[in-house]
Formats: sequence, structure tokens, C-alpha cells
Amino acid sequence: MADKQDLDFTYTTIDEIFRLSISETGDYSGAKYDGDFSMSLEAAQTRKHEFIADSLHIKKGSKVLDMACGWGPFSNHITKDRGAESLGLTLSEGQAAACRKNGLNVIVKDCRYIKPEDFGTFDAIVCIGGLEHFCSVEEWKAGNQEKVYTDFFNTLNDLLPVGGRFYMQTMTFSKNMLPLEDIDVDAEKGSASHILALMMKEFPGSWLPYGPEMVIKNALPKFKLISQSSGRLDYIETINEWRKKFRKFSLRKYWLYLSLIPKYITDKEFRHQVAIFKISPNKVCFEREIMDHFRLVFEKV
Repeated sequence: MADKQDLDFTYTTIDEIFRLSISETGDYSGAKYDGDFSMSLEAAQTRKHEFIADSLHIKKGSKVLDMACGWGPFSNHITKDRGAESLGLTLSEGQAAACRKNGLNVIVKDCRYIKPEDFGTFDAIVCIGGLEHFCSVEEWKAGNQEKVYTDFFNTLNDLLPVGGRFYMQTMTFSKNMLPLEDIDVDAEKGSASHILALMMKEFPGSWLPYGPEMVIKNALPKFKLISQSSGRLDYIETINEWRKKFRKFSLRKYWLYLSLIPKYITDKEFRHQVAIFKISPNKVCFEREIMDHFRLVFEKV
């Protein structure tokens, strides 16, 4: 799994730039347009939050665990709009501090190892984008990817009652994924090989599941699938909107961009990692169907 250092690069390093661009409790995961790209990004994110809350039957007083909670957009939604009680978990110090500053109950903890004796059980659990970081390249090479997912569903099983629901949103590899040995950061720029290498730099320590089928298989027999939908096209539009917001001028934000220049000049690895500001590797992967994106709702049986 991506460790705390990995997640701190991906999320803490860009924390202030993100919040200046997207908002204090902005959502850094695919929105839900359902094909209506005339919607604003904010409206599409709210639609996603409503879909999740409805799918999990979240209401006033519901106790919800928000795994890999990011900057807390879903926790913020269900506590303010539904009167639910939410606990958020993240491995990013920057995210946790930002969430607490905005009145959310968020702690730094690895959600894979949470037990009922830590915080009790929950009426519903969400994990929006977290599964993408659960399996490392090394674990995949060792043949342990499916065990990683099975162990995770065992954890969920201990935290939910029978009939309790779990929502997962995750990127997956798709039909045009390359073999690992063909992925090369020095390959021709713009090639699938080069783009995938930049993805691995952007999300160090992470390896995606091979389609939703791999996840669903490892949820059995403790969980049954309630619904499944692809958010690939929605995610492409989400990224388009993010990039507009990241480029929108503010003095503080552009000062932060400028502060990265010395490291950019002296650190080749950092140059690869921040290539995302020039090109969006995940957007290109979605467009070329190297990757897909799925919303999955499960129920404990």
C-alpha cells in the first residue's frame, strides 16, 4: 500500500494550492454529471454526495465512517445536510489539519486496520478513491493483490451490521492497460508508456485493481453488489474543470507555484511528479481507456 510518506506527497504537498483552487472542503474525486455536462462542477459533486447518501440510506443520526476522506467534502455534506455523525480517516497530515480547521471529525489513521474496539461499529461506510492506494506494485508482483482486497472487506465486515452498506469509488485498469515492463518515464512523451509512468509518479506506492470484477469477486461472500456504474466520462469532465480552477489566478496560489521552482530545477524526480501541472495523466488514461472509474455499492449479507 502507499505509505504515509507517499500520501503526504500526493495530498499534503498540494494541500494549500488545492484548497485555494477548489475550496476548503473541495472534492478531489470524480463528480457525477450523468451525461449532463452543462452542470457546474460543484453541482455535479453535490449530485454524487446525494447519490452516495441515498444509496447507503444515510439519515439523521446515522453513524458513518468516511475512509480516505480527503478534505472532507462528503463528511461535510452528510453532517450539515442530513444530520449524520461522521468520522473521517486519512493518512495525510495536511488533509486532517484542514478538515479539523473546518469543524470536521477527522484523524490520521490507516483505514485498513481499524477495528470495532477503536470507534465501535457504523451504520454505513464510504471509501471514495481510497482503494486506489491499497495495493502497491510490490504486492501485485508478489501475487497478493486479491488478498489485499479480501482483507479489506474482512475489515468492513467487522465494522458493519448485516444489511449495512458500503460505497466504493475507485479507478481501475481497463482494456488498454500495458504490461508493467512496458511502462517507462523515458518513453516518447505522450505515449501510453510515458503517461502511465507519470501516473505512477503522481501516485507513488499505488497499483489499481484490474476492473471492477476483481473488487466484486473479493467482496464475496460477505458482501453482495447492489449497484455498479462507470464514471469514466464524468471523471474526464471533472478533470477539465479542475484544471481551469488550478490555473485561475490568485496571488497566494501563484506565489506557491513559484516557491516550487528551486526544487523543480534541482530534483528530477520532483519534475516527474509535478508534470501533472502540464498534462493530466489520469485524464489521458481515461480518454484512451487505459483506465476506467467505477461507483460500487455493496451490502453486508
